[in-house]
Amino acid sequence: MIGRLKRTAQYIAGTTYGPTDEAEKLLDRVKLVHDQVEGTLPDGSSYSANDPHLLTWVHVAEVSSFLQAYLRYCDPHLSRLDQDRYFAEVALFAKRLGAKDVPVTRTDVDAYLTHMQPELRYDARTREVASVLLSQPAPTILLRPFRDVTMDAAIDLLPSWAATMHGLDLSSRRRQLARVGARSIRAVMKPALRDTPATRARRRVEGQSL
Repeated sequence: MIGRLKRTAQYIAGTTYGPTDEAEKLLDRVKLVHDQVEGTLPDGSSYSANDPHLLTWVHVAEVSSFLQAYLRYCDPHLSRLDQDRYFAEVALFAKRLGAKDVPVTRTDVDAYLTHMQPELRYDARTREVASVLLSQPAPTILLRPFRDVTMDAAIDLLPSWAATMHGLDLSSRRRQLARVGARSIRAVMKPALRDTPATRARRRVEGQSL
């Protein structure tokens, strides 16, 4: 699961901040993986990672969570115009992967999530996946508090209806501790993130403008 997380992070960072050729390679790599993912669910219905409907759902769930985290822990005053610009820009990646009718504004994203609720379900498979995710051991005992805070912070970002569906409602105290802890982690980690795709991209742009 750590390897999967790293590859996903590489895709997000590369398509967001990397040069065009790097983004194109990452998109092609994801397409190749998607081509191999298909099967049949226990109820007999088929699924495919290339299903445009599923691609749109995964994309919207992902980027709306990213924005929610940014608003809570980085810049709560980000304008609606910039939020809409973010959704419009990242929609390009989803469309390149085959997603259809991708919402490109905050209003449309909120409406889409509401529209999708009747299609979502929580069953034994969902429970198993959530249990595996939430019970991942910390790399070391010293990092266990970090793991606990980030897991609670992630749950705290869920829309209330989604948290209720999963039975993951946090107490007010635990929710507050998660928010304080996540902000503290961000403050500690920020100085260490000096050589990231974002900073490298910024240096390239600044160099070209000189």
